[in-house]
Amino acid sequence: MEELISRITNNVGVDSATAEKAVGLILAFLEKEGPQDKVGALIAGIPGAQELIASADKGGFLSNMMGGVMGLGSKLMGAGLGMGEITGVAKETIAFAKEKAGAQTVDDVVNSIPGLGQFI
Repeated sequence: MEELISRITNNVGVDSATAEKAVGLILAFLEKEGPQDKVGALIAGIPGAQELIASADKGGFLSNMMGGVMGLGSKLMGAGLGMGEITGVAKETIAFAKEKAGAQTVDDVVNSIPGLGQFI
């Protein structure tokens, strides 16, 4: 996981604590919204993923009311990220997941979640 966090801090320009929180939120979202068998394989392929998911802030009142991609966006903005940073973190996370868990598995997860593909 350190490799992914380093890539995000270097390529997106957010600090490591924010990067860890954002990755945890993204992975928690995928775990909740994606097909369990594919998401399980994705998460199992990324060392440290479960720990980040467990530590991800589940969000406040507004983000709990909003579901799907919009709810995730709200949580990421609540973590201090702007739209450009959200896109950057998402792209780095997905690219890393493809390297570790396989492109087909990750594509299956992304394609199963309505609206997610337009952000990555």
